[in-house]
Amino acid sequence: MARWFPGCVSASLIASAVLCPIAARAETPRELLTQAGFVDRDRNVALARIDRAAAAAGQALSRSPNDAEAAIMQAMAKGYRAKLLGNRSEAIAARKQYEALVVRYPRNAEAQAALGAWHVGVIAKLGRFVGRAVAGAQKATGFEALDRSVALGGNRAMFAGLAGLLRLELDPNDARGRALVETASKAPTPTAIDGYVRKAAVAVLVPLRAGDANATKALADKLLPFGQFATS
Repeated sequence: MARWFPGCVSASLIASAVLCPIAARAETPRELLTQAGFVDRDRNVALARIDRAAAAAGQALSRSPNDAEAAIMQAMAKGYRAKLLGNRSEAIAARKQYEALVVRYPRNAEAQAALGAWHVGVIAKLGRFVGRAVAGAQKATGFEALDRSVALGGNRAMFAGLAGLLRLELDPNDARGRALVETASKAPTPTAIDGYVRKAAVAVLVPLRAGDANATKALADKLLPFGQFATS
């Protein structure tokens, strides 16, 4: 089955991946999505974990409708499910949730990163013209959202690294992408999340500095959520 829609990436989720220790039994929506996106090797197991995360986020929102964390995790779960199933309608629904989140929380760097990652991820998978025609993905919108996430996220490695990886997944010769991962590779890591993204940035810089565009693109893709399923 074709995996058409890559969903999107939350800056905090990419950073909480395999290289960062997580509880053996994840309980929060964030932990569940991190496990599904970076650790699980079975699609059905990952999907079950995504559904649990969506349910938990929904319960949190029913208790506290203004819970931004729960709202972002709920949208992420929808985007992740769309990616694994290659489901166009769910992918578009996820995009609409991200759009609503950036309106509601305009200074939330994670929401901006999620929206930007959705647009860039769809284009990387389908191409610019097909991605726009079948899903409404727009490169400019994606880059703008990613740039806002970097500006709002401060000087931490997380947001610059995520934006750089996404740009390099789309175009391994992207000068802005290279500048972002260069920045992330030397940026402060006040949390484990930032530590993971900085390590990812350092890893991508190896083929990038060697001028190996194909390896750069492949590695950037592998370091994004569900990269472990890229060739399966």
